Amino acid sequence: MARHTATFTPADLTRRQKKELRRQIAQGAPPERPARSSRKDRSLPEAAVPGPFGPGLVQGGYWNLAKAVIPAHQATSQHIAGIYPFVADSGLGHRGPILGVDLNADALWHFSPWEAYVDSTERGTFSTNILVLGAYRGGKSATVKTLVTRSIAFGHQVVVPSDPKGEWVAVAEAIPGGRVIRLGGGTGTRLNPLDRGPRRTDTTDEQHEQMVKQRRIGTLIALIEMTLGSRLTAVEHAAILDALDRCIEHTGDQPTLRGVYEQLGHLAADTDAAFHAADGAIQPRFVLRRFVEGDLSGLFEDASTVTFDQDAPIVVTDTSELFARGDLAAQLTQVCSTAWIQAVISDRAAHRTRYVVREEGWRDMTSLASLQMFQQWLKLSRHYGISNIVILHKMGDLDAVGDADSLQRSLAYSIVGDIENKFIFRVNHQEQTALRTRLNLPAPHVEMARLLRKGEFLAYVGQYSYLVDCFATSTPWEYGALPPVLGHGVGLCRYR
Repeated sequence: MARHTATFTPADLTRRQKKELRRQIAQGAPPERPARSSRKDRSLPEAAVPGPFGPGLVQGGYWNLAKAVIPAHQATSQHIAGIYPFVADSGLGHRGPILGVDLNADALWHFSPWEAYVDSTERGTFSTNILVLGAYRGGKSATVKTLVTRSIAFGHQVVVPSDPKGEWVAVAEAIPGGRVIRLGGGTGTRLNPLDRGPRRTDTTDEQHEQMVKQRRIGTLIALIEMTLGSRLTAVEHAAILDALDRCIEHTGDQPTLRGVYEQLGHLAADTDAAFHAADGAIQPRFVLRRFVEGDLSGLFEDASTVTFDQDAPIVVTDTSELFARGDLAAQLTQVCSTAWIQAVISDRAAHRTRYVVREEGWRDMTSLASLQMFQQWLKLSRHYGISNIVILHKMGDLDAVGDADSLQRSLAYSIVGDIENKFIFRVNHQEQTALRTRLNLPAPHVEMARLLRKGEFLAYVGQYSYLVDCFATSTPWEYGALPPVLGHGVGLCRYR
């Protein structure tokens, strides 16, 4: 920096004297040269080329040919996002109810399986079914409740064929027009899984009769094979068909498990039957005896005492009183209640869209016959306007299906893996291998699933994935009615 000096010259000096004075001042105070500094001190780069424009050409303390050196700026992504336009995913759009916040896009996340199914863009999906997987208290049930209750405002209905914990009962009671069907506990309510169900308006008489017959046969075979733990022989299968036909004829097309049980007794006593029906009727009769005289009596053996309200926004079958009787009783109960409901809601011409929530979904897949019924039901869900929500705690739940490397277990894993829409909540460390091998999830997503907080989940819809945080709105109904309901031993979403 240059130094400025002020001088005082007396007025009576001659011209020669003034000149001499200026010379003396100049000799006494020579101008200071700037202190020398190194390139490192000045943060200057090395010279690109030697020569007059290279090292040593310094004027006023800066390097002539050097570029400006700007130190790197460090900050968090939250602050940098304010000055840099990060590219965010566009999401699923704004069709359907709001389920939460897309944490990657910082936008509201709307979801409807039917809207995603009819979407012809690359965001669309080919299935309306949803797999919900996650550890205990990860927010699975709370998120499903949030989705289905908000979907009611969009014209969709909700059906819970079997509520093993009783947690959906309070939800149905909080929704105006909701219906609860209670089984067990001295209620006297009975459901006949062999009910014909309403006539489907889009089928011929022959088609309708064939579908009703197939559903009845499939229900009987699933119940008997599930109890026996093995497949039926050809003779046993023939005996069941014969007993069902006799019961239909004897009751005027109103068969019941009690009626089939009695007809099997007649077949077992008829030792003169041409195809040895007596031998084939013994084992199935012992199985149905459990429903007629055993621990499941008074529930499914006679005609139904209640009807399914097709106009109700939500219908819940409370089976919490029965699940204390053991896993087998719970599985048989779930098959019977599901068969009774499917006979009613599988009417495409009704133009209704329903969520079918399958709590403890692995119980629907405990035998080969029940697996085949379940697989067929999932395939026809789009045809009937149904979205099956299958809830599992872990992929290991399916290890209860059949033996290791058995056809049943392979079919169960195949059914679950084929569900295109998946909600993955926080999982345990032991689930990493199963998620990669069974569901073919990317390794970074599997690691992320272990770190999710309560109410957060990875949503796979078609070919895209989203990180979503479910939340409750500020409406008095969700804050006042749902939180107490969801507190009965299930994970809650994080309320904002």
